[in-house]
Amino acid sequence: MTEDKNNKNHQSDDQDMIKLIDNLNRKDDVNINRRAFLKASFGATVAIGLATTPFGIISYLKDQDGNVKRVEITDEADLDIGEARNFNYPTKDDPAILVRTPDDKFVAYNNKCTHLQCPVFYEHKENILLCPCHKGYFDVNSGHPVAGPPQRELPKILLEVKDGKVFAVGREVRHG
Repeated sequence: MTEDKNNKNHQSDDQDMIKLIDNLNRKDDVNINRRAFLKASFGATVAIGLATTPFGIISYLKDQDGNVKRVEITDEADLDIGEARNFNYPTKDDPAILVRTPDDKFVAYNNKCTHLQCPVFYEHKENILLCPCHKGYFDVNSGHPVAGPPQRELPKILLEVKDGKVFAVGREVRHG
C-alpha cells in the first residue's frame, strides 16, 4: 500500500506540474496582470494630464466671456518714472510688482523671489529688483537674476497700457 500511495502522489505531482507549465504558456495570463494594468493606467493618466494642461492654463487666464483676465493696476499718470507699485495678479493671493523704469517703460513681475519666495523690492537708485532675505538681485528690464542665490528669473506679468491705464493681462513663466 505504501507503494500505491507513493505512486498516486507521484502521479498527482506530475499532473500538477503539467498544469503549472500549461498556465505559464498562456499569453493572456502573462499580458494581463496587476503590474501591467497599473503601468498602463498610470501612463494613460499622465498622458491625459499633459494633453489637457494647456487648456487649463488658458481657462485660468480667461474670464467667463473668454477674454484674458485684465486687472487694472493703476493710472499711467499716478506712477512716476522710477517708481514701483505692488498689486496682486492673477488672484488676490499672488503678489506682484509694477515698475516704471527710468526709460519710461512699464514692467511687472511676480513679487516672490525664485530662491525662497521672499518679497522683492524695487531699488530706484540702482535700478534693480532686490530680495533682502539673501541679497538676491534681479535685472529690472528682464527679471533675470544678476547676483545672489536666485538661479531662475522672476515670472513676468504681461501688461497693456490703454487709455492712460495700466492693465495686467497675463503671466509668462520663463525658464533659462
